[in-house]
Amino acid sequence: MSSSEKAVWLPVSEPRQLICVGSYTSETGGKGAGITTFWRDTGTGELTESGRLALVSPSWLTWHPRLPVLYAVNELPEGTVTAVSVSETAELTALNSLATGGADPCHLAVTPDGRHLLCANYTGGNLAVFSLAPDGLLGERTDLVAHEGSGPDADRQEAAHVHMAVVSEDGSIVSAVDLGTDEIRSYTLSEDGRLTPLAVSALPPGTGPRQLVRRPGTGYAYVVGELSSTVLTVREEPPGAFTVEDVTSAIAAPGPRNLVAHLEIVGETMYVSNRGADCVTAFEFDGPLPRAVTDYPANGWPRHFTVLDGHCYTTSQNDNELLAFSLAPGAAVTRYPTGTPVFLLPRPV
Repeated sequence: MSSSEKAVWLPVSEPRQLICVGSYTSETGGKGAGITTFWRDTGTGELTESGRLALVSPSWLTWHPRLPVLYAVNELPEGTVTAVSVSETAELTALNSLATGGADPCHLAVTPDGRHLLCANYTGGNLAVFSLAPDGLLGERTDLVAHEGSGPDADRQEAAHVHMAVVSEDGSIVSAVDLGTDEIRSYTLSEDGRLTPLAVSALPPGTGPRQLVRRPGTGYAYVVGELSSTVLTVREEPPGAFTVEDVTSAIAAPGPRNLVAHLEIVGETMYVSNRGADCVTAFEFDGPLPRAVTDYPANGWPRHFTVLDGHCYTTSQNDNELLAFSLAPGAAVTRYPTGTPVFLLPRPV
């Protein structure tokens, strides 16, 4: 990369936007190629496949906040994380990889200053920190903290399972969501990439928390309970400490056993994907509390999704395709064959 490419994002070629799709590959029983790229027509919402990068089970992707570099977990028993450069023409190149220090990494987050990468190791039950070089390359692992504990679900909560690491707006606090222990454990993050325990917030037993998303401009955040099929409203006060204020169903209509997956807040609407009920559910806010209003059908185990310009793009993991549909009533669904897709990452604009 040139020095200018290191300083800012590459310009977006209008009228299209890049979307990167992570998949499970044959090494973990999937049918995916690794990372597949698509161009999205920003006028029609249609997708056109652009290219592929062979990479083992990149089940979560995240961008560097300033550089044309993304990071991918490699969800393996001996987990790794890989840095990938993205050219102006959407060509992907693997740069370097490092061991995460735990089994089955499932989530990544970069600090706002671009100096550190956080990695949640699900089966390993621990949280890793990596330094990032000025060009986006992975540096050394600067810390690794282990969680201990269990929950009432003997099959899924037999031990700690760190599922997500959320960084505060100023980058000083990291909150780790633990599905196995029904907790959010917060840490302060030092300049040299070390974690110090700050607070432990207990959630209702059997929640199985998977994700935590803050609502901008408020002191509230929302937690998806994968095992309880619920969405929890939590108040953050003081920073890093969370108190449950409300628990509601993750779907609008009653349905079968349901494993909640992904949550996004887009403007004044919250969306949650549900596996089992196989839908993406839209919520409206009544003050800080969300209220489920619409279940959009999304067949095939919708693990992850993104909402862009009134269109929803969903990974149909079990049906080996992406689903795309307008959020307008009665809109048709377009299907794009893709091997075992589990994550979508649009390029920031």
